[in-house]
Amino acid sequence: MPEAPPDERPALHVEHLDVTYGRALSALRDVSLTVPPGGVVALLGANGAGKTTLLRAVSGTLRLHRGAITAGRVRYGDTALDGRDPVAAVRAGVVQVPEGRRVFAGLTVDENLRTGGLGLARRKPAQVAEARDRVFALFPRLAERTRQAAGLLSGGEQQMLAIGRALMAHPRLLLLDEPSLGLAPLMVDRIADVVREINAQGTAVLLVEQNAGMALSLADHAHVLEVGEIRLSGPAGELARTDAVRRLYLGDTTEGAA
Repeated sequence: MPEAPPDERPALHVEHLDVTYGRALSALRDVSLTVPPGGVVALLGANGAGKTTLLRAVSGTLRLHRGAITAGRVRYGDTALDGRDPVAAVRAGVVQVPEGRRVFAGLTVDENLRTGGLGLARRKPAQVAEARDRVFALFPRLAERTRQAAGLLSGGEQQMLAIGRALMAHPRLLLLDEPSLGLAPLMVDRIADVVREINAQGTAVLLVEQNAGMALSLADHAHVLEVGEIRLSGPAGELARTDAVRRLYLGDTTEGAA
């Protein structure tokens, strides 16, 4: 599928979003952010800060976790995503790669990839083949293991497969939740390179990542979430130089960092 010119691709707008779980647990409060066409935006924060909840609110999977949007809205271009289901998000071009990879262990690599287009309008075999070729160009190792059960892949290979499965749906906005979690350093570097390449091909990225150094190196803009609220926002390079981010997320104990 050819990429639309940058000025024809939509932006994601999250406006004054409140999310709760159950009747009382407030997970997000008055959260607003934008992911511009072709941009990369990173979300930083401790466990429980609300990063994954925000991705769920965008991807339509929030209700699967007994969460609900109680205020605000989520729009991708002219499409309202708040209160919609995951199929609606995928059809709009928004696809999430969840934390923990969650591949179908009993299916082969090829079968997992074919599930990535479910929910879309019926596609011609040539379109499916084109999408598979794109995945295999990014992840040649998967091309060597098409008939292997996904449960027998290494953790890094499963992460490749999870991202590849999402790419089968031709996303214009990719939501990545902790793609480097639990991976060896060499594989982390490979995943970072793939995110750069996916973005260079025109796909915008909203990235949740515990590896703050990696996230800030990939992102144009970043936000720091604390207990469900955005505390810091700005260009990624500028945030990386602030005292709070260097101390809390980059492990810099130097006093008086700029």
